[in-house]
Amino acid sequence: MTQRTLVLIKPDAVRRGLVGEILGRFEAKGLTIVALEHRAIDAEMADAHYAEHVEQPWYPPLREFAVSGPLVSLVLEGDEAIAVVRLLNGKTDGRAADPGTIRGDLSLSNRENLVHASDSEESSAREIALWFPSL
Repeated sequence: MTQRTLVLIKPDAVRRGLVGEILGRFEAKGLTIVALEHRAIDAEMADAHYAEHVEQPWYPPLREFAVSGPLVSLVLEGDEAIAVVRLLNGKTDGRAADPGTIRGDLSLSNRENLVHASDSEESSAREIALWFPSL
């Protein structure tokens, strides 16, 4: 089943010069880049993106990180893209993520974990509409 999913290559990955490597992993898997933009976001956009987490006590540091520098937002398309991207990304905490995953190979953090990906068809639709309203 062909799906689309939103991916954010977060500010830590951009700062570390990992954008090309991360994009290459998605493309090597056979996913297609439908849209891509290098941008910075403000607190309002971070709050809209992470709307379900805004009231959590751990959210303010996440927001601060999200707006700390430029990121790359993109939409990927492919067979079962949502699940495939989440597998490629690995567990949220890079210290516990499996080797061979983006986080397992490149991250030592739970918060600064390089990438975000939609976790369901519903969140994918909401996030793509937020980040790429023309799609």
